[in-house]
Amino acid sequence: MRLWLITLTLSSIIVAISPAARAQETIDVAKITCEQFLAGKVGDSRSITIWLSGYYNGTRKNTVVDVSAVQSDATNIMDYCITHPNENLMDAVTTHFAKKK
Repeated sequence: MRLWLITLTLSSIIVAISPAARAQETIDVAKITCEQFLAGKVGDSRSITIWLSGYYNGTRKNTVVDVSAVQSDATNIMDYCITHPNENLMDAVTTHFAKKK
C-alpha cells in the first residue's frame, strides 16, 4: 500500500511538472534594448546574436555562414550597445550591418 502511494505521488508530481518543463519561451526581439541584451535579461545573448545574424543575412538573401564574421559582428554590436544602452537592439544591428555594405 505504501509503495502504491509513493508511486501515485511521484506520478502526480511528474504530471504537474511536465507542462512547465515543455513550456516554450518566446522573445520579441524587436523590443529588446541594448542594455537588456548585454545583461542577458531576455535570454542567452549568444543565441540572440545567432538569430539576429540569420535574420539580417536572410533579408539580404545571403545563405553563407561565415563563423568568424558572426563572432566579429557580435563583438562589434556589443561594443556599440555598451555606448548606446537605451537603443533598440535591432536598430543597433541595422546600424552595424548598414556600415558593412
